Amino acid sequence: MSQTTDEWFDVVNERDEVVGRQTRRVVHATGLWHRAVHVLVFDAAGRVFLQKRSMKKDLSPGLWDSSCSGHLDSGEDYDAAAVRELGEEIGVSGVAVGAGERDVRRWFKLAACEDTGWEFCWIYRLRHEGPFVLHPDEIDGGEWLAPAEVTRRIATRPQDYCSSFKLVWARGAEATG
Repeated sequence: MSQTTDEWFDVVNERDEVVGRQTRRVVHATGLWHRAVHVLVFDAAGRVFLQKRSMKKDLSPGLWDSSCSGHLDSGEDYDAAAVRELGEEIGVSGVAVGAGERDVRRWFKLAACEDTGWEFCWIYRLRHEGPFVLHPDEIDGGEWLAPAEVTRRIATRPQDYCSSFKLVWARGAEATG
């Protein structure tokens, strides 16, 4: 959650296997492969909650992104990171990764590439109605949008969206279509 340079990430190889660990600053400065999660939160009407990243963020400040997202801490697994990020960024607690209707569910995985910032990303879905408590150092605001509106906005103003989110959104449309 914090943007300090003393955060430690696992460094991974092309098979997403841990091969070492390094600080956030070194990982981002040198393009080392590492791990992250994105969670897309949908309400009962099928709308998705998108966050507008805080201007305090070191990467992609002020851009629209997944409902919540973040790096895995060194030694952390994807599922634990998804649950942690939900709590830290948007105040959703009492959820777990599973197959139940109210559980956080694994959706698909993206391989590390330039658009993901060299992150292997597991993408999760959650059905939740809010309200959310947005962490002010992480998020400047948020909005519920119909999926067709998200697609339209990305098409007309792609510069307003994180590159990783645009990839997540395109792949999610493939996964559901």
